[in-house]
Amino acid sequence: MFNSAFLDLPPLEEARGTVILPGSKSISNRVLLLAALCEGPTVVHDLLESDDTRVMLQGLRVLGCEVVHRGSAVRITGIGGRPHPGPPPGGEGVKKLFLGNAGTAMRPLTAALALIGGDYELSGVARMHERPIGDLVDALRQLGCGIDYLGNEGFPPLRIRPARDLKLDAAIQVRGDVSSQFLTALLLALPLVATRDIVIEVVGQLISRPYIEITLNLLRRFGIAVARQDWQRFTIPAGSRYQSPGEVHVEADASSASYFVALGALAASADQPLRIEGVGASSIQGDIRFIEAARAMGATVDSGPNWLQVSRGAWPLRALDLDCNHIPDAAMTLAVMALFADGPTTLRNIASWRVKETDRLAAMAAELRKLGAVVDEGPDSLRIVPPATWQAAAIATYDDHRMAMCFALAAFNFAGAHVRILDPHCVAKTFPDYFETLFSVSRTSAPHIPVICVDGPTASGKGTLASEVARRLGYHYLDSGALYRITGVATLRAGLPLDVEHEHSIARLAEALAIVFTGDRVLLAGEDVTDAIRSEAAGMNASRVSALPAVRTALVALQQSFRRLPGLVADGRDMGTVIFPDAGLKVYLTASAAQRAERRHKQLISKGIPATLPALRADLEARDARDSSRAVAPLKPAQDALLLDNSSHAVEESVALVLRWWEEKQPFGQALEA
Repeated sequence: MFNSAFLDLPPLEEARGTVILPGSKSISNRVLLLAALCEGPTVVHDLLESDDTRVMLQGLRVLGCEVVHRGSAVRITGIGGRPHPGPPPGGEGVKKLFLGNAGTAMRPLTAALALIGGDYELSGVARMHERPIGDLVDALRQLGCGIDYLGNEGFPPLRIRPARDLKLDAAIQVRGDVSSQFLTALLLALPLVATRDIVIEVVGQLISRPYIEITLNLLRRFGIAVARQDWQRFTIPAGSRYQSPGEVHVEADASSASYFVALGALAASADQPLRIEGVGASSIQGDIRFIEAARAMGATVDSGPNWLQVSRGAWPLRALDLDCNHIPDAAMTLAVMALFADGPTTLRNIASWRVKETDRLAAMAAELRKLGAVVDEGPDSLRIVPPATWQAAAIATYDDHRMAMCFALAAFNFAGAHVRILDPHCVAKTFPDYFETLFSVSRTSAPHIPVICVDGPTASGKGTLASEVARRLGYHYLDSGALYRITGVATLRAGLPLDVEHEHSIARLAEALAIVFTGDRVLLAGEDVTDAIRSEAAGMNASRVSALPAVRTALVALQQSFRRLPGLVADGRDMGTVIFPDAGLKVYLTASAAQRAERRHKQLISKGIPATLPALRADLEARDARDSSRAVAPLKPAQDALLLDNSSHAVEESVALVLRWWEEKQPFGQALEA
C-alpha cells in the first residue's frame, strides 16, 4: 500500500497480464451485518480487507458479535434475529462507534442499532459528518425509534436510544432520490421486528437501483423474501427471521473491475488482452453493466462465469451520451475514459455523486479540467470534451478512493503527460493494493520509469538517505551494496576464495542468486541474511567482489531489473555512472573521513562491537583509495551529479534537500510537501 503524500505516475504505454480483484465492498458490508443479525455462526469467505470493512467489523464487536479470522475467512457469530429490550445490560452506558467515511457501515448500522436496542453514538471523519442521513433518520422516527443529532441537523454524528412502542401498522416512507443506502438500511434492519407485514414506500425516483438488487439478493440468501412492486413499494413478510446460510462467498468488486476494463480498452492489445478474475458478466452487482458502456465506447470484452478479458477495439474511443443511474460508481471511470474519446461525452443522472465520499460532480469536473479537458458541470450531469492538448496535472483526490483509482488511468495518455495522484493512500477504503495491482499489469519503456541515484563512499549515509527518499515518493529501493555483500557471503558459503583466479566462478554464482528485498530485510534463497551482510567483514568482502569485472557484469542486469514502476531510488558507488546513466536525478553524497568514522564508531559501539576511531578512519580512507582507483567503475561523481556534503546535516535536512531537487525537475508546478 502506498502511504506517501503523493504518487507520481510516469507515462504508461500498454497493459497485459492478469488482475485478481478484491471482494466487493457493497457485498462485504451487507454480508457482515446480515451474519451479525443471524442466530449462530456464519463463515464469510473472500471478504474485502479495507478500511470500510474494518470499521464494520469493529461495529459488530460492539454489538456483541464474536469475530474470528481464520486465514482468508471470517467467522461471525451473530446476536440473533430479535432486538434486545431496553438499554444494554449491566449498566454499560453509551457505546461509541467510529465509522470513518464508510457509508455502507454508517447507514445500515444506524437502522439496525435503532431497532436492536441500546444506547449508541455513531460518528466518523469530518466528511462523514457532511454526508446526509436525515431521510433515513426520518423514516426510523416514523417507527418510533429514538435518534438525536449531535451536530448539524440531518447529518451524523448520531445518538441512538432504545426504541419504544414501535409503530408497524403504517407504511414507512423514505426518499429514494438521495441515496439508495437509506432503503438498503431499512431492508436489512426491519426483518428484526417483522411481527406483521412491514411496508416501505419509496418517495420520488429510486436511484442506484442495482445496489437495491444486491440487497434483495443477499436477503434471500439469509432467508428473507422481500416482495417488490415497481421499485416503489417493498414488503417484508410477517414472521421473517434471519437464517444463516452457514457459509457465504463474497463476489469480487464490479466497481473495481471497471478500472481494469477501462485499462484494457485503453492499452491492451487483441493478441494479449487484459484478464480480470473474480467477477463475470453474470455478477449480481449492477456495476457489472459497466462493460456495456465500455463496449459502446469501443472496448472488446469477453466474459466467463468468473472472469473478463478486455482489449482495445475502436481507437480513439467513441464518445457517448449515457444515463448512468444503473452504474453510479463505475460511471466515474467513464468520465476518465471520455478523455480518450473522439468527441464530447455526456454522463447523465448522476446527482447521487454529490453525496458520496466527496461532491464527486464538482471534484471530477475540477480534476478533468487540470488535464486539459473542457467540462460542463450540470446539477446531475457532466459533459466532457477531450483535451486538445494534454497537461501534466496533480490530481486532488478529496479523500475519495474512486477519484484516485479512476484518474490513475490518465497516465496512459498518448501525449506523455505526467500525472500525480495526491493522497494515494485513500484507495485503502476499498482496494488497498490498487496501485500495486495496476503496476503489475502496466508496461512502459525503461526511460519513462524515473530513477534517483545516490552514490558516495562507504559510511556516507547513502542507505539511510536513499531508503527514506524512496519511502516519501512511494518508489522501490535498491541497496546495490547489499548485492555485492550477498555475493561475498554466498561465495564464501560455496567454498570459493574471493580472488581473481575464481572470478568467473563467482560471476556464475552471482547470476543465479535469488535475492528478495522485503521491508528492511534481505532474503537469499528464502533465508534472512540481513544481519550476516551488515557485518564489517561482509563490507570488506563486498569491496573485493566489486573489484572483479566479471562479477560486476553479472550483477549489472540484476541491478537494472529493480527499475520498476512507479520508480526507483538506488544507492551505491556507480549507480549514476554505470548502472543508470540516464537517471533523472543523481546525487553524490559524501562526508569527511573523520565524520564518517565517528558515525561508524557510534554504530559499532551501539551493537557492542569494539572499535577505535583512528582505526576506523584509516580503514575508510584506505577503502576510499581502493574504490576510487579500481580499473572498473571507479568511485567518482557522475558529471551531472549534484554534490551533497552531509558532514553537518541531519538526515531529515538531507532528505528534504534531495526531495526539493527532485521536485524542481517535475512538471507539476507545485511545491513538494516533505
